[in-house]
Amino acid sequence: MVNKPQLKPVSNQGSAGYLGRALAICMVTLLLPAVAQERFKPADSAVILAPPVHTQLDRKGSLRALDQAWRAQPTDLQASLAYARAVFMLGLAEGDLRWFGSAKAALLPWWNATDLPAEGYFLRGLVKQGFHDFEAGLQDIHQAIAKEPRRAEFWSWRFILHLLLADVTAAKQDIEEIARYFGAEEAQVYRAVLLYRTGQAQPAIGLLKTALQAANFQDASSQDWLAFHLGEAHRVAGQANQAIAVWEKQRKANPNSHLLRLSLAELLNQQGKHLQAKAVASAKAPTDALLMQALLASRGLKDPDEARLASQMDARLKSQALRQESLIERPKLIYWIAYDKDPAAGLALSIDNWKLQKEPPDAVLFIQAALKTQQPRAAEPVVAWAEKTAYAEPQLTQLIQQLKAHPLWAGGGK
Repeated sequence: MVNKPQLKPVSNQGSAGYLGRALAICMVTLLLPAVAQERFKPADSAVILAPPVHTQLDRKGSLRALDQAWRAQPTDLQASLAYARAVFMLGLAEGDLRWFGSAKAALLPWWNATDLPAEGYFLRGLVKQGFHDFEAGLQDIHQAIAKEPRRAEFWSWRFILHLLLADVTAAKQDIEEIARYFGAEEAQVYRAVLLYRTGQAQPAIGLLKTALQAANFQDASSQDWLAFHLGEAHRVAGQANQAIAVWEKQRKANPNSHLLRLSLAELLNQQGKHLQAKAVASAKAPTDALLMQALLASRGLKDPDEARLASQMDARLKSQALRQESLIERPKLIYWIAYDKDPAAGLALSIDNWKLQKEPPDAVLFIQAALKTQQPRAAEPVVAWAEKTAYAEPQLTQLIQQLKAHPLWAGGGK
């Protein structure tokens, strides 16, 4: 298997590479977006869990055992690390990043510790970046690598964070280290991701197609991850139909993948295929991200269901505000900007968000907000980022052209 940012049980850690889901991912939109939802903030002295966690654990025997072990000894480092790893992984797999709060609760006794083992630094770094403290998270992952440089997942996440921070030079260095420690075949996968993130989608497509057929990458997790990135490379190259075909095919193999489901719904909506998007995004208990895509699809269809979905989205955002959550969530940006609920508020939020992370979906929303509020120069940092990284995709390229053609762009007005 190829290495990617996915977490395995602590007892099964080794130096072998394997593919996994990024935040993300994105974050990397991803992955992963990479955009955590801080549903509760435990006090420094408290160790608590939100009620939904108990419901989930009751359905998952192994997680329930880890939960019980941690509760029995909340100051035992190994029990806490095992539980934190499990719930963080669950948040990635299910697209429900509320689990990050559970991971943070488990790690609170060591939140400021300076003498952790590699696993402790690594998991704390993941949780920190999940709560948008990217620089501190990166420093913890540096510490983890210094202690155990042959842990493949450490390098994977460092690569992802360097991409998120638009540090292309550091990402290239990570690829070289991955090649040195884990082999050229594995490094090629990361090289493909970097290629399509720096304006070279076509060669990335070739590398990813080769990887999908490689004997070492036939496990289900690797296939999901490679298919996601192959679809992204096609999308970035302006080949939307090919991207949709790749993701639809892989969803048949793994219909529970939130990453593939959300990516497909977003692209279908972008392509005006709202009926298909609505079918993909609809669920009994959708995440905020899927609910937002179902709402956009309903608006595109002029569906009477739009009012009900908008009311649900509004209620969720109001609930977050009452809990005084500090994180910037992409569904909120989409609701305010793409759905036109409050583009001015969306612009202000985009400005703050761009200081934390620089991801393609955020770039699109930032420019959309600047155009809708007649403040094109506000999105100048996005133009600078696109020029620096050479990242290009059809939607973003068109928006940048509109931005530069705006009368207030040439005039320097904001």
